[in-house]
Order: sequence, then C-alpha cells, then structure tokens
Amino acid sequence: MANILIVDDEEKLRALLRRIISLEGYKVFDSPTLQYARQSLESHSIDIVLCDVKLPDGSGVDFAKEIKQKYPQTEVILLTAYGNIPDGVQAIKNGAFDYIVKGDDNDKIIPLLSRASEKVSLQKKVTQLERQLNTTYGFDTINGQSPAIAAAVNLAKKVAPTNTPVLLTGETGTGKEVFAGAIHYASERNTFPFVPLNCSALSKDIMESELFGHKAGAFTGAVKDKKGLIEEAKGGTLFLDEIGEMPMDLQPKLLRFLENGTYYRVGDATQRTVEVRLIAATNRDLQQEIASGRFRSDLYYRIAVFSIVLPPLRDRQNDITLLADHYLKVYTGKTNKQISGISKDAMQALKFHSWPGNVRELKNVIERAVILEDTYTVTLNSLPFELQQSAVATGPENVLSSFHLATIERLHIQKMLSYTNGNKAEAARLLNIGLATLYRKIEEYGLKH
Repeated sequence: MANILIVDDEEKLRALLRRIISLEGYKVFDSPTLQYARQSLESHSIDIVLCDVKLPDGSGVDFAKEIKQKYPQTEVILLTAYGNIPDGVQAIKNGAFDYIVKGDDNDKIIPLLSRASEKVSLQKKVTQLERQLNTTYGFDTINGQSPAIAAAVNLAKKVAPTNTPVLLTGETGTGKEVFAGAIHYASERNTFPFVPLNCSALSKDIMESELFGHKAGAFTGAVKDKKGLIEEAKGGTLFLDEIGEMPMDLQPKLLRFLENGTYYRVGDATQRTVEVRLIAATNRDLQQEIASGRFRSDLYYRIAVFSIVLPPLRDRQNDITLLADHYLKVYTGKTNKQISGISKDAMQALKFHSWPGNVRELKNVIERAVILEDTYTVTLNSLPFELQQSAVATGPENVLSSFHLATIERLHIQKMLSYTNGNKAEAARLLNIGLATLYRKIEEYGLKH
C-alpha cells in the first residue's frame, strides 16, 4: 500500500483523516506545516501528499509545484475549505493530481487516494522497466576487457549524453546495434523511442516510405496515411544500420532532414518537422564508397561527426573466453539445461577460430552447442565441424587426444555424417567402410548423429 502524508494545520482534521485512511491499509504520516512536511518527504518514501491549500507558512498550491519538481513520482491532492476555481486551475497546472473541497467531498477522498495510488504504482513499474532496459541494453551488456573494445566503449560513453550524430563502423557481427542501443539508453533520450532501420533490407521505394511515411493514395497499396520511422522516433534515436546501402537518390532527402529537421511524406506536399538523434552504422568503407560515386560526401560528413570503430573479434582474443561463458549462461538459462562450463579442448578451438562473423558468430556457435550437448560441459564434439577441424590443424597437442590419427578419423566421420544429413548408409558408402563399422565408430567416438 502507498505511504500517505497529510499536511493540515487543523489537528482534529488531521487525526480524523489519519484514522479514516489508516483503516484502508495505507501507512499515514502527518504534518501541521510545510516545514515539517518537507522533513517528512526527505525522511520517508511518500507516495501521495494530501495537503491543505492555506497553511501557516505557505500555499499548498505552490507546494504542489515544489513537490513535483523534487519528487516527480509523488502525487499531490489539495484540500480547501472553500472552492476556488482559479486556485483549482493553478493546482492542476502545478502538477496536482486533484483538488477537492473539505466537507463537501469527504466521501471522495478514499476513491481519489485509490486512483492516485494506482498511478504511483504504474509509475514505479515504468521506472523498474526503464532500469531493466538499461541493464539489457546499457553499456554493461558489452562484454570485453581488451584494450580495443574498452577504447570503443569509452568513446561511446563520452558521446552518449550529447545530441551529436554518431557513425559506428566495423565488420558485420561486431555489435554495432548493441552499441547504438547503449548510447541511446545512456542519454537523456532514453524515455523516448529507439527506432532501428536496416538500410540493406529494403528497396528504395519501400525504404523511403518506411523512413519518411506516406500519404494515402501515394502509390498502389497506400490505403491510409502512414507515419515514417523518423516520426516514430520523435524525441528519441533513429538508428540507420548499413547506411552505406542507402540508394543515392534517397540520400539528399536524408541530408535535408539532418540539416533542418524537415521532411515530406511520400506523396504529400505538407512539410513536417521532427527532432531526433541519428546513429548510423556501416561495414563498408564510406570514403571508398564516396570515391566510387556510391555515397554522398556531404551526407558522410553530416553523419560522421563522431565516429567509433568497433574491433573484430580476432583482435579481441582475450575476450573470447569471457564472451563464450556469458552466452553459455544466457542459453543454458533459456533451455533450462544444466551445463556448467566449456571443456578445455572446446575452449581452445574457440580461441583458434578466426571468427569471420565476429561476436554474432560466437553467439550462434554457443547457442548451437548448448542445444546439442547432452553432458554437463560443452565439448569439442558439440562445436561446428569447421571449429573442430581448426583445432586439429592449428591447436597445440593438448587439444588433441594422444592418438592424432584417431582424432582426425573422428572428425572426418563427423564431416561425412554432416554432409549426408545423418544418412549413415550414404556416409558409409562415401567412407568406403561397412555400415556396421560406421556404427561402431560412431559409438566409439561418441559422435552426434
């Protein structure tokens, strides 16, 4: 139940209200003056203030504004002996939840407290969800201790509180959208939307409609007006992933919007204005794209005010163990499997892999391994064949069993089983061995099939 503070200089009225409200299960505090009320607000977590308009040391109407400035989630209900429309209007302007007349409206107090309590509860849930968003999308979600990733995070943290456009560059799978989200949720825009658009996933016409919106009848299928993602992101952040894929004839329209905040919906002559922050990302060399005539230089300099290069995973060797353990916890939690760790040879294989797909590839590999693994530890046999083969080709002796030939044979049989999609008869034919021999080898090597 909510905590209620009654502020009134009439002792008998305070006592009566305290008794009535306490019987409803609320925890009640009371103060005869604004001075004592301020002390109560500082000392206790007050959810609702029930305050008289005229007090010995000030106005309850002004106090409502003070409370909402210092404690925005605290609701204020004002009480007055005489109904006064100007006071009531000003009370609502100052943020009061409601304004009622003593005596005439006594029967309204409990229902009013109930509604105010529901609002406070909802506000607390929203705040909790915002904290969860920060935990899910904030900088704490970026795992890594290598100097390269630490430098990128440091730059992102510095630019996050500003409104400066940010360009994230790096190979596919390095976590550009994760960084964009972290920058957004570390900014003052975090209560407004974070809206992503992958520029490589849409054709030019569809992209323009998605980005700027369209007017009904602008093209076949446009049966009603539609907001664009720019408008959906109002006050927040627009994330344009793979901006290097944006068609040339759409780039001037984006540039105009970035320069003055104005745009037109497709098929509409009405100029619209909206304010958003832009974060863009690309795996292309935009300077080279400019030289090739595929990207506008003026747009590049508009979006690349603050550039951050995200390092590939191969340059973060020390982070592979940390990331693998992190995703192991994530996917064991999702699958309810009791897998406590990754075996030494499997971890070595992860470290030796070149990771062309970067963090995204590592994430997928661990998810697959968790699904396949039947023991309490992720083994080499649960990893994709190319990682097993990499371990054989480049790993130290402790990656292999003491019988190198047997290890190579096991990997070759696993490759044939993967190639034939588990068809053992076909695998035996390709291996030029008997089917019974193949079954024996599968059992001997503990192969997945």
